[in-house]
Amino acid sequence: MDAIVVGGVIGGNVVSNKQVVLRDYVTGFPNESDLVITPTTVNLKVPAGSSTVLVKNLYLSCDPYMRNRMRKPNSWSSATAQSFIPGKAISGFGVSKVIDSGNSDYREGDLLWGAVGWEEYSVITPIPNLHFKIHHTDVPLSYYTGVLGMPGMTAYAGFYEVCSPKKGETVFVSAASGAVGQLVGQFAKMMGCYVVGSAGSKEKVDLLKNKFGFDDAFNYKEENNLIAALKRCLPEGIDIYFENVGGKMLDAVIVNMKPHGRIAACGMISQYNLENQEGVYNLSLITYKRIRIEGFTVFDYFEKYPEFLEFVVPYIREGKLAYVEDVAEGLESAPAALVGLFHGKNVGKQLVAVSRDLE
Repeated sequence: MDAIVVGGVIGGNVVSNKQVVLRDYVTGFPNESDLVITPTTVNLKVPAGSSTVLVKNLYLSCDPYMRNRMRKPNSWSSATAQSFIPGKAISGFGVSKVIDSGNSDYREGDLLWGAVGWEEYSVITPIPNLHFKIHHTDVPLSYYTGVLGMPGMTAYAGFYEVCSPKKGETVFVSAASGAVGQLVGQFAKMMGCYVVGSAGSKEKVDLLKNKFGFDDAFNYKEENNLIAALKRCLPEGIDIYFENVGGKMLDAVIVNMKPHGRIAACGMISQYNLENQEGVYNLSLITYKRIRIEGFTVFDYFEKYPEFLEFVVPYIREGKLAYVEDVAEGLESAPAALVGLFHGKNVGKQLVAVSRDLE
C-alpha cells in the first residue's frame, strides 16, 4: 500500500520531495517534455556521523551551460560539463537554507548558495569554491542565483581578468540583456568605456539603453547584415568583445575588431542546440589584427569571490547597479523556464522560486 502524504509529511522525519528529472538525452532544441516532475521522499535528518548537509532549496538558477549537460556524453562534452543522468534529478546552482547538518561549518538555519539538485530538498557535501555561505542578507536572496552568484562572478572575472579593460575603450556584448551580459555592460560603463549590446527583441534593446546604461544596442533578429550593424554602432571598431553567442555573430565581430582587440569567450548559446555547429569564416583576421581570443570558465576564478563581493555589494546597496530578474514560480514551472532560455523568452536573469518561506 502506498504511503499517504499529508501536507508533505509521510511519516516521522520523511517528507515528500519533488524533483526535476531528465527523461532522456536531448538532441536539437530541448522541449519541456524532456524534463518531468517526479515525486520522491527525503529524510529531514542526516545520518548520524555524516558530514552531509540537508538543505531546503529556495531558488534555482536557469543557466545556458545546462543545455550541454543534457547531451549524451562524448569526448568533447565531457570536457565542458558532466552530462545529466537520464532518470535522475538534474542539478545546477541554487540558493538554499540548511535544515539539518552533520558538517561543523554549517548549522541549521544557515543560508548558502552553490551546487544543488533541482528539487525541493537536497543532500549535499559542501565543497570549497562550489558552496558559499551567505552573509549579506540585506539584499534579495534571489540575487545569489545571479548578480551575487555564478553569473555575477562570471561577468566580473571575464571582464576584468580576461578582457583587461582600459578607460575609453569600445566594448561589445552579445546576449547583453541576460544574467551575465547586463552586468558586463555596466561594469564596462563604470570603467569609462563606450558600450554596445545586442539582444533579440525591442523590449530587451530598450532595457539595455534605458535601464542598464548601454550607449547603443541593436536587435540582431532585425539585422540583415551583422557586420554592417556592428559598423554602424561602433564605427571605429571594437576593442573588447564579450562573447555569449558564437556563430554568425562571432564571425561579424572579428571583421569589426580593432588591432590587438580581446575576445572573452564566455559562451556560445546559438550553437548549443545544433548537431553540426556553424563555421567561423573570418578567423584569418585574428592573425593580421593580432586579436586575442580566450575562453574561460568561472570555476577558475571562484577563489576571487570574496574580492568580488567587496566590489559589487556596495554598488547594489547604493542603487548604482541595475539588475533584472525573470522569476518563474514553483518547481513545476522549472522545465518551461529552463527550456525558454534557448528561445529567448526570458527578460533578464531567469530563475525559479521553489520556496519563499523566508519572505
